[in-house]
Amino acid sequence: MIKLFSLKQQKKDGENAPERGKRASAAQLRIQKDINELNLPRTCQVDFPDPDDLLNFKVVISPDEEFYRGGRFVFSFKVGQGYPHDPPKVKCETMVYHPNIDLEGNVCLNILREDWKPVLTINSIVYGLQYLFLEPNPEDPLNKEAAEVLQTNRRLFEQNVAKSMRGGHIGNVYFERCLI
Repeated sequence: MIKLFSLKQQKKDGENAPERGKRASAAQLRIQKDINELNLPRTCQVDFPDPDDLLNFKVVISPDEEFYRGGRFVFSFKVGQGYPHDPPKVKCETMVYHPNIDLEGNVCLNILREDWKPVLTINSIVYGLQYLFLEPNPEDPLNKEAAEVLQTNRRLFEQNVAKSMRGGHIGNVYFERCLI
C-alpha cells in the first residue's frame, strides 16, 4: 500500500534539504546541447579556454577560398543567461579589412541582431560568419570605407584584403598579420 502522506513528507523534506550541486541554467543546458550538436566545416574550429565555462568560447575561421583565403580569424562568443531568447555577443578578435566587421571587432550579421530566433544555434552563427568571408555584403556595412571600395573597385578591395592579411597599413590603419 502506498502511503501518500509519507511521499509528500519526503518531497517536502527534499525541498528543505541543502542543494547538493548547482543547477544548470536554461542557457547552460541549451549551450551544452548546441555544442554537442556542432557540425563545423573543416575551415572552422571551436576552442574553450576554460573547459568548465561553456558560455565563453572562441571560434576560429580559416577560409579556404575567395578574398580571405589563408587567413585565420578568431571570434569570441559570450553567451548570456537569456540564451537562446537573446543571441550571443560575438566579436572578431582579429583586426580585419572587411565591410561587415568594424575595426573594433563588431560583426554585422543579421542573425546576431534583428533576425535572431531562439531556434537558431551556435552552428547557425558559425556558418553565418563563414559566409561573411565568402560573400562580404557591402549593402549593410560596419566598415563603410571597405564597403565602398568593394562596390567601386573590386580589384583594389582584393589588394587591400591581401595587404591587411600580410600585415600592413590600409590608409592610416595598421593590420596585424593573420595568414596561416
